[in-house]
Amino acid sequence: MLKKVRNVVANLSYAQAEYKHPFLIKRDQVKNIGLIVVSSDKGLCGGLNTNVLRTSVNQMKEWEKQNKKIQISAVGNKAFGFMSRVGADVKSHLTGIGDTPHLENLIGTIKVMLDAYTAGEIDELHICYTKFINTMKQEPMLEQILPLTGERVGSPETTWDYIYEPEANEVVDELLTRFIESLIYHAVAENMASEQSARMVAMKSASDNANNVIDELTLIYNKARQAAITKEISEIVGGAAAVS
Repeated sequence: MLKKVRNVVANLSYAQAEYKHPFLIKRDQVKNIGLIVVSSDKGLCGGLNTNVLRTSVNQMKEWEKQNKKIQISAVGNKAFGFMSRVGADVKSHLTGIGDTPHLENLIGTIKVMLDAYTAGEIDELHICYTKFINTMKQEPMLEQILPLTGERVGSPETTWDYIYEPEANEVVDELLTRFIESLIYHAVAENMASEQSARMVAMKSASDNANNVIDELTLIYNKARQAAITKEISEIVGGAAAVS
């Protein structure tokens, strides 16, 4: 379904329609950037949060070198806490997502950034999250969400215009808003899967390390106990020899 919607958006981005949604218009100058940072609410998941936050900070430094202002929307307690500590301009945040992300909980946080883009307060919107590759591998990703240019959604083989009912602006507004929300929801779901996988691997590694420590301490204890017993036997034998 998402692929079909992407194809429709690609056609809209190339179509010569009388109504052009703001999400489809590329700004001539990019001075303000919106960034959605997705993290987990809890720790104990290896370097998952560290990697995504490092990727975000490195990109923010690059934008700052270009004299671009950055507005942050934080999803997850770790991202919100980190961005607050470094003094970033946090416009919205969402914490307490739980084990299953729900779109209705994300809409408020997302809408702040979408409204800012529509109002011209930001010229581009990006999202940074962790993509699930497999159980052992998760990669931090930085992707552009807006504007929905042809480079972003792909180039259709052929382009055509649509007939809208009731009105073009109503249909296109709803379609593109739902599409952006689904992209962000997909990123949050990917991050959630990565979090669970990373936590499982981290806990298994911690359990294996604990077992190794237990084995090492047991060996040290047995050596110390054996040395104490040997010392006591030597003292007894030495005392008996002295008496005789």
